Amino acid sequence: MKRYIYINDDESSQYLYCDNRISNRKYTLLNFLPKNLWEQFSRFMNQYFLLIACLQLWSLITPVNPASTWGPLIFIFAVSASKEAWDDYNRYLSDKKANEKEVWVVRQGIKKHIKAQDIHVGNIVWLRENDEVPCDLVLIGTSEAQGLCYVETSALDGETDLKTRVIPPACMGIDLELLHKIKGLIECPNPDKDIRRFDANLRLFPPFIDNDLCPLTIKNTLLQSCYLRNTEWACGVAVYTGNETKLGMSRGIPEPKLTAVDAMIDKLTGAIFVFQIVVVMVLGIAGNVWKDTEARKQWYVLYPEEGPWYELLVIPLRFELLCSIMIPISIKVSLDLVKGLYAKFIDWDNEMIDRETSTPAHATNTAISEDLGQVEYILTDKTGTLTENRMIFRRCCINGIFYGNENGNALKDEELINAVAGGSSDVIRFLTVMAICNTVVPIQSKSGSILYKAQSQDEDALVHAAAQLHMVFVNKNSNTLEIKFHASTIQYEALEILEFTSDRKRMSVVVKDCQNGRIILLSKGADEAILPLACAGQQTRTFVEAVDQYAQLGLRTLCLAWRELKEEEYQEWSLMFKEASSTLVDREWRIAEVCQRLEHDFEILGVTAIEDRLQDGVPETIETLRSCLPKGQLLLIDGKTEDEVRRSLERVLLTMRITTSEPKDVAFAIDGWSLEIALKHYRKAFTELAILSRTAICCRVTPSQKAQLVEILKSCDYRTLAIGDGGNDVRMIQQADIGVGISGREGLQAARAADYSIGRFRFLKRLILVHGRYSYNRTTFFFSFVSGVSGTSLFNSVSLMAYNVFYTSIPVLVSVLDKDLSEDTVMQHPQILFYCQAGRLLNPSTFAGWFGRSLFHFLYAIATSCYMGQFSCLLYHQLDLQCHSNIGNVYNNVSLVWTAILLDDNIGKFPFSVLYSYLFRVASF
Repeated sequence: MKRYIYINDDESSQYLYCDNRISNRKYTLLNFLPKNLWEQFSRFMNQYFLLIACLQLWSLITPVNPASTWGPLIFIFAVSASKEAWDDYNRYLSDKKANEKEVWVVRQGIKKHIKAQDIHVGNIVWLRENDEVPCDLVLIGTSEAQGLCYVETSALDGETDLKTRVIPPACMGIDLELLHKIKGLIECPNPDKDIRRFDANLRLFPPFIDNDLCPLTIKNTLLQSCYLRNTEWACGVAVYTGNETKLGMSRGIPEPKLTAVDAMIDKLTGAIFVFQIVVVMVLGIAGNVWKDTEARKQWYVLYPEEGPWYELLVIPLRFELLCSIMIPISIKVSLDLVKGLYAKFIDWDNEMIDRETSTPAHATNTAISEDLGQVEYILTDKTGTLTENRMIFRRCCINGIFYGNENGNALKDEELINAVAGGSSDVIRFLTVMAICNTVVPIQSKSGSILYKAQSQDEDALVHAAAQLHMVFVNKNSNTLEIKFHASTIQYEALEILEFTSDRKRMSVVVKDCQNGRIILLSKGADEAILPLACAGQQTRTFVEAVDQYAQLGLRTLCLAWRELKEEEYQEWSLMFKEASSTLVDREWRIAEVCQRLEHDFEILGVTAIEDRLQDGVPETIETLRSCLPKGQLLLIDGKTEDEVRRSLERVLLTMRITTSEPKDVAFAIDGWSLEIALKHYRKAFTELAILSRTAICCRVTPSQKAQLVEILKSCDYRTLAIGDGGNDVRMIQQADIGVGISGREGLQAARAADYSIGRFRFLKRLILVHGRYSYNRTTFFFSFVSGVSGTSLFNSVSLMAYNVFYTSIPVLVSVLDKDLSEDTVMQHPQILFYCQAGRLLNPSTFAGWFGRSLFHFLYAIATSCYMGQFSCLLYHQLDLQCHSNIGNVYNNVSLVWTAILLDDNIGKFPFSVLYSYLFRVASF
């Protein structure tokens, strides 16, 4: 599907597409009550409470005032609804602030100040330096003569380095005054959430250009929530607005997450309900028998001789109402309250504040803290999450010669310095690729020094390293690239740029040497994307060894290559490339296919190794968290074809099946290429692999693959935690049971989408071991019940209401500060977390144990009561009368009870349930 956008035409597009009003609200005034009630009653526990409340409306069967259930029920759901309403109101205020921000647009040829929410598709929007982009724009003009501008995209992808954006060729050279009057048509696809792709075409109307079709890519766009940097002004045409922007399409509101403890409570509630039904049936039958045999003989009962057809249901339903306090209604409000406190403990933790950026930890989701203590799999991004995202060129291998191995710094390696000074052809070609195979823009400062504006830290590190080795990238003017090597100047004409994609895992540029007219293809990329394309006869074993050696040192590797092209070959390929670049259907796939026709028979020049420093505390944190997981052997899955991956999977699965160790002691590693094949063609086998193994190590995977991995692990009933720092990690973070975002200088997109945000990766250790473990231990609690056999309530309605709402919540609220072990002990012995991961504090077996104990005490009380002497019965009768006659005798009565216990010969048979019931009634009275 396509949309056609008329540029600078207020009438044609104003009513076809939505305005720029954004809305992240979950509710509206009309749907709040039904939608919120539907969400709350989706849980079995709440459905049970509603059933009991409705039964109490039947006056014939209810032994208590309906207010004893309806009051707490309304109160509890009002609290939950109020919390949801407050959260939604805050989202509304945030939206309102963004919608009412003032921006400059062109209306009827004149620049006007309007609110951001009033921008329409087709409007020309003007931005000044440091302005936030209010919607998705196609760039048509900038203050830079080269048609460039620089944007900060940290809110989208978590990367702090600036990205370059360029106006389309059709808009090059248009004067500033004419930009107010520009007319044309943009043909683009319907809105989608892919922030790395925009396949469209631009056609300007005369007199600007003679209807030529100009292809547009993501390089020609400014996306919502980016910031204009280092550029005086820029303007663009609004193509997607409001919630139809790429950020708006991917933003959404995540579905509520159900913790393992909540799921277990729902199951146990169902088990208690089944037990209730059994008790109710037994007592109901006994009650009906007693009614027919004994009750009708008593003059004070006043049973009619003949009752309605439903008479047999009256007593069972009465017992159901009486037994309903087996599941205290205070569970929900108590848990909501203590979970809110757990979240605040995280917010208030001074030991989780990043001092460098003054960024505290924050719990966005207040309902899943106990799941932190049951995490089994941690999926983490690397760059910016584990590392500082600051690249330093360390080592390289050129034509089989290793540089920098002795001192750890190739830039100070005498052998490399001498090779550069001596004009080694291999080294010069290697440095040439480092200098110009990129999207870096050199800028001459007022002091005469050269500053580089790079889209990635890797490219910045390579260009700076080449400059230090005297291959200096000095100028990029239109399509002319200029470098200086020692005293000589070399110029290249940039013919085409084959952009990097996560699927191709390489980028290439086609340049023409202005001195001799040779056309050269320069490429750099991952070893798996470059080395297999080496020309026949070239030995790549040394380069493979270099990649392995650098990888073992934790360095980021790139392989560099080039190939000389014939004029005819390039011209034929160029036509296909332009055709693929202008198509609106499967453009990315078509371009990749055409690029493959050119990228082959490479001459491999060498390998670069860049260090991305780990953040402080990362090694210690990883080591601690690894000790939470069983250790075992590591198996590798690799392959480039379906058959190779299948054989590798079968080999690993066979090893796992026959291993003598526990299945969960085995880990596997897989790369992105093999993972793509496994997920597409061998998903069942890969899922079995995930079930048999404990740890998964995946390298060079795409954002969608990260999310699929989380989905697979969750389908195997593992509790997953995903942590990342950028917009490309959002899908993984939202898919996981617990999402953690790194906030601070790396950007806030991941932090906003996550359940928890922390300033540094090292705080994950404390988040899991301290807050997660304490939250899980404190949330597990005991169920208790009180039942009778007469079908009549022993206590008044106020007492029952107080018991259900307040008395049963006291143990839960008190336990919110409980610490079974000190924080230092937990941090030093992470293996303690095994107990929480296994869910041993709240599961069917522990519940059955406590339930059995309570049942035993109940039966013991009945048995001992059968052998009690008349003294104890009279004593209880006396206490009962005194309790109702004079509250002032409470302390005397309690003393009398204890005296009777001490003097009674049958001390071992005294029914302590009598004392409990009495004390309970005194408190209720």
